[in-house]
Amino acid sequence: MPTTTNSSATRSALVPDSAAGQTHPTPEFLADLAAHSARLETAEPEEIITWAHQHYAPQLTMATAFGPEGCVILSMLAKIAPATHVFNLDTGYQFQQTLDLRDRIAEKYGVEVEMLQPELSVPEYEAMHNGPLYKTNPTQCCFDRKIRVLQRGIQGKQAWMSGIRRDQSADRAQAAIVGWDMKFGMVKISPLANWTKQDVWKRILEAKVPYNPLHDQDYPSIGCWPCTRAVRQGETDQRAGRWSGTEKTECGLHTIPESDGSGI
Repeated sequence: MPTTTNSSATRSALVPDSAAGQTHPTPEFLADLAAHSARLETAEPEEIITWAHQHYAPQLTMATAFGPEGCVILSMLAKIAPATHVFNLDTGYQFQQTLDLRDRIAEKYGVEVEMLQPELSVPEYEAMHNGPLYKTNPTQCCFDRKIRVLQRGIQGKQAWMSGIRRDQSADRAQAAIVGWDMKFGMVKISPLANWTKQDVWKRILEAKVPYNPLHDQDYPSIGCWPCTRAVRQGETDQRAGRWSGTEKTECGLHTIPESDGSGI
């Protein structure tokens, strides 16, 4: 099996498209990623993170919203690859509990998560749109204050890790352990893709991993405060409290832009 590394051989497997400003993988490169993903399908998250570090550091990064999954991965990174660059998309609308959790993570594990912010502050952004855009066009708000910021955060990187799980939503059900992220033009690694919610919380409780106290108040999924509410009694969808009352279910980081699922 060919080895996926950040060597010149790997770079030659990525074809730049100067007109589109993107990078496209060769069929051989995609097959290589698929083979690694299949091999890691039954691996523990620590092994997947170790693989990612060995193959992509220092061009490896991680985006975290400080959800339970992200906190678990941070606790693993602290032991496996503490120098890995980790960033948060600080939209300006995050709960204070989320911001406080960053400090608790840093205190316990020594992992400093970089807070990447949009070019415009919340007052500037809302003034530009004659009020909070999350009320009238939440998809555009997510794009401006998350997607654009992520695009800046991954510049110069070859791979990024996320904490998504397949059982979280239909979009995420197709997530590979290792795959090509067509949307951002880089390798995407999901160490917890085949874990369940129960797996995550078992690790949190056993290892005493810091987590957001809002999870104890019926907030299984936490995003920006204007677009997040507690899950009500009888609601079984873990993300029912996100963009409640709309058809929107994702901010756009983990949606599928192509029917083949390559954007996951």
